[in-house]
Amino acid sequence: MSTKFQKAVDIVNALPKDGAIQTTNDEKLKFYSLYKQATAGNVDTERPGMFEFTAKAKWDAWHAIKDKPKDEAKAEYVDALKDILKKNGSGDAEKFIKQIDEA
Repeated sequence: MSTKFQKAVDIVNALPKDGAIQTTNDEKLKFYSLYKQATAGNVDTERPGMFEFTAKAKWDAWHAIKDKPKDEAKAEYVDALKDILKKNGSGDAEKFIKQIDEA
């Protein structure tokens, strides 16, 4: 699963902001929280202050999945990306799905 996870991370990081495959803010938070849980484990910092909106949203998303095993977080990350790609249905999306499956 680690190879598929790393391929999925590489794909998400390489998606152009104005490209054909777009993610919502909620999807971005999901990727962030699953990535952090998969790589660092449970959140180990204090919740950001009230005026740090983005940092607080990221912390809340990560904290919401505390105690999720790292391998489960990796699998969910891969599945979440593949779901987005399948909905997109573009040629690039199909290419990315194939790259993940072959990893």
